[in-house]
Amino acid sequence: MLTDTACRNAKPKEKLYRLNDSKGLYLEVKPNGVKSWRYRFKLRHGETVKASMFAIGNYCAAPCGETAEEAKARRDGGRFTLAEARNARDEARALVKQGISPVQSRKLAGIKRAQAAATTFEAVAREWLNAQDWEAITREKRQSMLERVVFPKIGALAVKDIEPAHILDVSKTAAEENGISVAAQALRTISGIYSLAITTLRADRDPTQPVRGAIPAQRTRHKRPLETEEIGQLLRDVDGYGGKFEVTAAFRLMWLTLCRPSEAVEAQWSEFDLDAALWRIPAERMKRRIEHVIPLPAQAVELLRALAGITGRCTHAFPGRDDRSKPMCTQAFQSMLKAIGWAGKYSPHATRTTGSTRLNELGFAADWIERQLAHAEQNAVRRTYNHAQHLPERAKMMQQWADMLDEWKAGNSKVIALHAPARAA
Repeated sequence: MLTDTACRNAKPKEKLYRLNDSKGLYLEVKPNGVKSWRYRFKLRHGETVKASMFAIGNYCAAPCGETAEEAKARRDGGRFTLAEARNARDEARALVKQGISPVQSRKLAGIKRAQAAATTFEAVAREWLNAQDWEAITREKRQSMLERVVFPKIGALAVKDIEPAHILDVSKTAAEENGISVAAQALRTISGIYSLAITTLRADRDPTQPVRGAIPAQRTRHKRPLETEEIGQLLRDVDGYGGKFEVTAAFRLMWLTLCRPSEAVEAQWSEFDLDAALWRIPAERMKRRIEHVIPLPAQAVELLRALAGITGRCTHAFPGRDDRSKPMCTQAFQSMLKAIGWAGKYSPHATRTTGSTRLNELGFAADWIERQLAHAEQNAVRRTYNHAQHLPERAKMMQQWADMLDEWKAGNSKVIALHAPARAA
C-alpha cells in the first residue's frame, strides 16, 4: 500500500508509470509531473465482464490547518489526499457492487446539477427577460431592479421551491427600502417570471397570488404639485443632505429642467453642449422615442461645469455608486428623500407636475411648457403641423424658473416671474 511520503516523493520519468495502492486504486505519475488518482474496476454486462477506469482527481499533500469548508472546495476542484482518494475509491466500489458504473454515475450527477442550476429563480428570470420584446433601456431597468431587490433574496432558490412567504419577504423589504412602487413592480415581475416557469413545467403555481394584497396600494397624494413654500423647503432640505454630491446635483438638474427622473440620472456628458447651454437627450432615452432638446438655465450650466471636475472622465454625468461605467439609479433619489424626511410626501415624478402647474399659473404659453416637458400634442391636427421647438422662448422661461427656484429656496415664497408673458388666448 502507498504512503503519503511515497506519493509526495514520486518523481516523473520519461514515460508514464503507476504506483499501486489497494483494491484497484493507483497513483498515475505523468512525465509532466502531474500525479493523478485512478480506480480500476470491472463491471459485468450480461455474460461479459468489462474493465474500466474511473478518474478520481489529482494528488495533493494534506494541507496544514485546512478547514472542512476549504477541504470540500479543494476536492470539488479535483485535488485529493491519499486518504481522500481511498474514500472516493470506496464510494466507487460500492456503486460497482450494485452494478453501477461510477463513471456514468458522475456524468448523471453533473447533468442533474446543470438541470438544478437551470431551474433557479435567477436562471428562469434571465430567460424571461431575454424573451421580452422591450427596448434595451427598459430591459436594463427591469434587470437592475431584479438584481437589487429580488435576486439577493430568492435568486439562488429553485423556482419550484419558492413559497408565498418568500415573496412576502421580498415585497416587504422592497417597500421599506425602495418604496411601494418598486415593491409593486417586483411583484408584477415575479408573477411574469412564473408564467414562463409554469408553461415550461418548471413550476406548477404562482406564489405571488396569495400575497398580492399584503402591500398597500401606492398613495398618490405625494404626486400633487408642491406649493412654493414647500418647493423652497424641499430644496433647502436637499442642500442639507449629507450624501453624495452627484445625487443632489442630479436632483437639482431635474428641477432646473423639469426632465424625468430617469432622464436626469442617465444623462451622458456627450449630450451636453454647455457653451450653447443645450442638452440634447437622444431618442432612445426618451419615453416617446423622439430627441428632446432642453435649454439649460445658467444655474444648470454652472452645476454641470462643477460636476465635470468630479465625473467628467465617466460616460455618465451621474455614474453609479458601485459601477462607475453605469448610470446612477433613480432609487438614489428615494434614499435621499427618505433620509431628509420627504418620503411619502413627495415623489420625484411630482417635479414635472409642480413645474407645469406653477408655470401655467404664471401665464407662460402652454405650448412652451408642453414642449419643455416633452409631452405629446393631444390635438391630432396640431400634432401634425406643429413641430416648433420654441427654444428661444423656452430658454427665457426656464431661466426665470431657475431664478424663482433660487428665490423660493431663499425663503421668498411670494416671488413670481418678473417678465412672465400673458397667457396665450
